[in-house]
Parts: sequence; C-alpha cells; structure tokens
Amino acid sequence: MTPTTPTTPTTPTTPTTPGPAARPPLVARPRPAAAPLPTTPAVRRAPAATTTPVAAPLPAARPRIEGDWFLLPAPRPAAAVRLFCFPHAGGDATAFTPLARALAPATEVWALRPPARGGRSRDPMPADFAALTAEVAREIAPHLAPGRRAAFYGQSFGALLAYEVARALPADRRPELVVVAGAPSPAEWTERESKDLDAAELLRLTGLEELVSADPELVELALGGIRTDLAVSATYRHHPHPPLASALYALAGAEDPMLATTDLSGWAAHTRGAFDQLVLPGGHLLATVDRPGPVDLLNSLLSGRAAADPTSSTATATASASATATEEQPSW
Repeated sequence: MTPTTPTTPTTPTTPTTPGPAARPPLVARPRPAAAPLPTTPAVRRAPAATTTPVAAPLPAARPRIEGDWFLLPAPRPAAAVRLFCFPHAGGDATAFTPLARALAPATEVWALRPPARGGRSRDPMPADFAALTAEVAREIAPHLAPGRRAAFYGQSFGALLAYEVARALPADRRPELVVVAGAPSPAEWTERESKDLDAAELLRLTGLEELVSADPELVELALGGIRTDLAVSATYRHHPHPPLASALYALAGAEDPMLATTDLSGWAAHTRGAFDQLVLPGGHLLATVDRPGPVDLLNSLLSGRAAADPTSSTATATASASATATEEQPSW
C-alpha cells in the first residue's frame, strides 16, 4: 500500500466584506504666489538736528538817553522814520513811552527831555521861548541828517515848540511832517488865555491831576514844571515869516476844555505843503503815560499815506497852496 502524504488542513475561508475604496496618496500642491502688498509712500523724515545752537530771540531794547535832551523809550536803530515828540507844559519825555512802543518797529520815537523836571531837575530852563527854541534846534540838528526821514509831534506848549524848532532848522534838516495837537496857531497863541491860568487849574484841565493826586510830592513836581513852562510860554511872540514846506496836520481832542474851538484851520497859513485838520476822541492831551495817542493816524502819515478819516476836512485855501508848492514839498 502506498503511503499517503498527510495533507495540511485547510483553514476555512471566511467571506470578506468589501471595505471603503482606498484613498489616493496625498500629493503636495504648489501654493499660489502671494499677492503683492500695496505700496506705501516713503515717510519723509526731518533731518537730524544740527549741533549748532539756535539763537534765542533778541530781548526788547531798553530805553536809553541820548545826550541831555532826548529819551528813546523803545530804541529801533533800523526804523525808517524818527519821530521827535515835544511834551506839553510841565510834561516830560516819559509821556511818550506808550506811543513809542505802539509805533515800533517802523518808527523810532525821540522824546524831548525839557530842563527843570525829571532827570533834568537841576538844569535851568532857558530864559524865554526864543532861547528855548534856539537851544532845542541846536541839539536836534545833528540827529536830522539830510536824507533821513524825520517828523515832529507836539502837544499844546510842545506843539508850538515843535513848529518853531522846525522853522529854526536849516532847510536841509527840517522834518517832512509836523503834527501839532491841542494848540492854536502861532498867530493866535499870544491871544490865548491859558497863560493866565494858575498851574493847579492847568493840571486839572489837562486831565493829569488824577494821575498824580495820590502822591503830594508828584503833585508839587508837576506844578513846578507847569509854572516853569507857563512863564516861558508867556514870552512867546509871533513874527510873520515864510511858511514851512513841511506837511502839517493840526489835531484837536473833541473834549478839549483848553481850546476855544476845535477849528484849527489857522495853522494852514503856516505851511505851503499838505495841510489837514482833524478832530479826534479825547481831551487836551492825546498821548499820555497811560494812553499812546493817535497811533493809527501817525502810522498812516508816516507810511506816506494820507489819513482816511471821515472827520477830516482840508481848508480850501490850503488846497491851492499845495498845488503851487515847490519841489521841496514832501509827498504826503
């Protein structure tokens, strides 16, 4: 018998349930290119600070005295015009400090320091008006170089002095413009009654009594200066003379108790240049230690423009005089 080869038992086959379909292998997809970012304008940077220090603004110039006769309350050496100011009877140069500050920097104020008051209390006043005029003209002439623009502004007693000093100067050193405030014309000056007033009454009428009344010493100083100037004023005598070529403006305060009238057309006969008269708000003194005065008008005149003011009126006779003025007449 042929031996049989043992057979390996067969494991019964279990029917299999079909599974899910096989997933395809993962393939890395290329990333889309990034969109370009919006461009931003480059920021302009300020240049780095330099090491050179920046100069500090110059401080305001301090008041200074020029010789014995002039105070510069707000020095402006580069100013186009010098305005010489003449104070009222008993007044001093400091009265024009507010005006000087208001007119700067285009105009430099030179305020007259009369003798016998303030810092010049030991200096004697000239004996009469003619001597005072001559002395002031001698002191002011070196500061009126030909070709340099200059103007005068005077109040009351100072108005008459400003006019007479202008007339006493050599023709090539006379101011382009003379502004007189609160004063009758030279021809009418000797007829005025203010020289007969006592100093106390004049102090009251000028409106300065309130400024000094709190200090008896100031009252006496003010009265002393007024008495001195009244004595000099009483010596004034008007003598006919050729009119100035300078432009001339006559001002009156609407509430001035010292003027018999605000009509100052009598000044027109004393110039063959431009002339006008104006009535402004205020009393006898327009510029004081607490009020700058006619700043707008002076700025207008000193800048070469005629004042535009509805209260102004030009004398008819002056218009014809202006038309026939010679080439010496300034262009105001």
